[in-house]
Amino acid sequence: MSSLFPALTGAPAERAALRFGDRSLTYGGLGAAAGALAARIGGAGRVAVWATPALETAVAVVAALEAGVAAVPLNPKSGEKELGHILSDCGASAVLAAPGDELPSSLADLDRIDVDVDVDVRATGPLAAAPASDEDPALVVYTSGTTGPPKGAVLPRRAVSHTLDALADAWQWTGEDVLVHGLPLFHVHGLVLGILGPLRRGGSVRHLGRFSTQGVARELDDGATMVFGVPTMYHRIAQALPDDPGLAQALGKARLLVSGSAALPVHDHERITAATGQRVVERYGMTETLMNTSVRADGEPRPGAVGVPLPGVELRLVEEDGTPIASYDGETVGEIQVRGPNLFTEYLNRPDATAAAFTGDGWFRTGDMAVRDPDGYVRIVGRKATDLIKSGGYKIGAGEIENALLEHAGVREAAVTGEPDADLGERIVAWIVPADPESPPTADELASHVAARLAPHKRPRKVHYLDALPRNDMGKIMKRALTHD
Repeated sequence: MSSLFPALTGAPAERAALRFGDRSLTYGGLGAAAGALAARIGGAGRVAVWATPALETAVAVVAALEAGVAAVPLNPKSGEKELGHILSDCGASAVLAAPGDELPSSLADLDRIDVDVDVDVRATGPLAAAPASDEDPALVVYTSGTTGPPKGAVLPRRAVSHTLDALADAWQWTGEDVLVHGLPLFHVHGLVLGILGPLRRGGSVRHLGRFSTQGVARELDDGATMVFGVPTMYHRIAQALPDDPGLAQALGKARLLVSGSAALPVHDHERITAATGQRVVERYGMTETLMNTSVRADGEPRPGAVGVPLPGVELRLVEEDGTPIASYDGETVGEIQVRGPNLFTEYLNRPDATAAAFTGDGWFRTGDMAVRDPDGYVRIVGRKATDLIKSGGYKIGAGEIENALLEHAGVREAAVTGEPDADLGERIVAWIVPADPESPPTADELASHVAARLAPHKRPRKVHYLDALPRNDMGKIMKRALTHD
């Protein structure tokens, strides 16, 4: 089996590979550091990685993959109970960390291996990947655990390679690209797409450590070509643009701006495009599936759409009883199911959950609700468990109502949920962070605003006003934390 990263041996040794702040590694340095570490952990089975936004995390994961060892990225912000569950579940034999990192007591029983990034290239010899098959585990990534303890999704090597190669096709991604982002590295978005993606292409990545609009502008002005972010980041960019012409000018130099992990509100799309001439590309994926769809670099950007299925990925929408929706009209809501080489193999130690996640013929039940246009474009309207509202005989996706609310000048943030209603089945409830807390838009005003843009049955029947919406590390709104009166 060939390496997931042919550039480790094929690219010029002096080519830039990774940069975190003022620390960097060339491909020669990365190959040496990863090779030396791979030699120490070969045959380990699984290793945990203390996934801080640092060079050591990238080197640790690359080394594990080169050694044929599954890496389990750990969120440094996780509590002791969650870490304890993950470590007992995954059976890691060691934890890889930067030499100066202070690890919590829940990791005390694991062997600690410090990651050395300052390895003498001349002393290590050529890097050789360990024998491994495409079906061997590459990563075990734990889900957020919103409905119970986190589950470990086992991602095989073929899922990583397929997704990154499919994205290269969709985004015309090459070794000449320089990616900038500030995403966490314990998650698929920041780690697989944001670190392993550039390294598979033979390009480079500059990690900001912590996201800032100034950091993005600086790197784009210094030759970066691509930006990855989540909607919270793009919202901050959109807010900063009117007062920062330098930021608008820098963004205008980018070849590709990509948003993921949650829907980017239409009004942020529009503000960024108006100021920069650039359109943000959205894509759709999950921990269990890596990437499923994307707007292509050479395709038509449509605010609110996540594009078309990536090469090799099959996607369908199904009714509640599992019947596939026969034709797509851009209005009928169904659950997304996907099938293809991008899928995980199992939830570790959870055969029951694994079996429940798949249909008998191999389709993965995503739990995401969407509509699909006749030309194949997909628009996510929410999660089945929290965002599908059944009101007055209609199936309504919360996402499209949230986008409509965000188009109101008096709304800064918006979330939509359903609550029981004796007459309608469920009534639509809006949770609003007003742009001006002293003068928020009225409930009637918001209902009329939505009804005029969508349909009367999609208007909110109740409005709650908040100082801020609860969000997780990836910027996703935590709707289970929104409780009704």
